[in-house]
Amino acid sequence: MSKSVIVPKYLSRFGHRLQYSVFEIDNSQRIIDNIVTDITNRFEKNFTQEDSVIIFKMSSSCEVLRFGYAKNDEKNFIVIQ
Repeated sequence: MSKSVIVPKYLSRFGHRLQYSVFEIDNSQRIIDNIVTDITNRFEKNFTQEDSVIIFKMSSSCEVLRFGYAKNDEKNFIVIQ
C-alpha cells in the first residue's frame, strides 16, 4: 500500500477530510502528540521530496510542524477559522 493511501487512512481515524489531502483533527493534546510521534517514527522515514505533511496546532501559539518536503518550504500561511 502506498504512502498516498496509508497516511490519509491513518489520519481519518482521528478526524475528517476537509479536502482531498486536508484533514481536520480536533482532539486532545495527548492524541495530537501521538499522531505527531507516529508520523515521525512510522511514516517520515519513507517520505520523499514529493511528500509533505504540515500540522497547524491552532492555539494561542499557532505552532506549525512540517514533515517531508514541507520542512524545506517556509512559506507563511493565513488560516481563517
